[in-house]
Amino acid sequence: MNKPKVIVTRRWPAEVEAQLQALYDVQLNESDIPFTADQLKLALQTADAVLPTVTDALTADVLNVADKRAKIIGNFGVGYNNIDVAAAKAQGLVVTNTPHVLTDCTADIAMLLLLMSARRAPEGERLILDRQWTGWKPTQLIGQKVTGKTLGLIGFGRIAQAMARKAHHGFGMKILFFAPSQPAHAIVDELQATRCATVEELLPLADFVSLHCPGGAETRHLINEQRLKLMRPTAHLINTARGDVVDSKALIKALQAGWIKGAGLDVFEGEPNIDPDFLSLDNVALLPHLGSATEETRVAMGNRVLANIAAFFAGLEPEDRVA
Repeated sequence: MNKPKVIVTRRWPAEVEAQLQALYDVQLNESDIPFTADQLKLALQTADAVLPTVTDALTADVLNVADKRAKIIGNFGVGYNNIDVAAAKAQGLVVTNTPHVLTDCTADIAMLLLLMSARRAPEGERLILDRQWTGWKPTQLIGQKVTGKTLGLIGFGRIAQAMARKAHHGFGMKILFFAPSQPAHAIVDELQATRCATVEELLPLADFVSLHCPGGAETRHLINEQRLKLMRPTAHLINTARGDVVDSKALIKALQAGWIKGAGLDVFEGEPNIDPDFLSLDNVALLPHLGSATEETRVAMGNRVLANIAAFFAGLEPEDRVA
């Protein structure tokens, strides 16, 4: 029997690519250059399964290409706002993602950005790299204490809860959260967390605001100029969710004008193109979308995709089906 044809749009960990090559007629992206829209269309026409990443834009135009062969899209990432899910459903395409396995590592990055921003770590590193450090002094790069402060979480899913555990149990932080639905009482009790009724209620109460909501039309520019002005002038905004959740221009204005003290960003609008005004700011910590970037997590993500497409080709329901 012929093996199913599988196309992978970017390089994956070698361990997972080896499994793909053993199981399928697989086309890997040796150059690791992102696919164009036309290449994505061709992949849908020539493979039984297409395995994109969160940066591959599978728009309605791409998904509606004629003469499709593909029946499943196995997204490498927990987020799937890069895929027009409604168009995929209309075309009879199954879509899966990779939840559960990247929770702790993404929460680690959120805490890293919080600490970097609070303690002015990017400025300190630049001081040393630029050979400008002349030694310790009492007034140099005074930041803000983290232990015992208040963390406000917008969204309260797995990653937000993991960050809350690290912050509460590790740093003695008070936890506030806003979420559309009520989480399990046991989790709220464990974290001694307080639910806010609205984003507007949460923002003025938090020393650190961390975003953990999905991307897409409903949350685009959730953090805008009006809401940034509600935050404390000593507060920091952390974003490891999706870049379009924050209005970049409004955030830059807030950082320049001192509406807030600082920010830590792992995701950006239109990434990898970053608004150049961010690069001129001292009070922002910037990382290149490293949320899940550990060997253990990236291998686990790949294995999750493998399990999903294996179930599909066996005529079973993929565990992580989102469409």
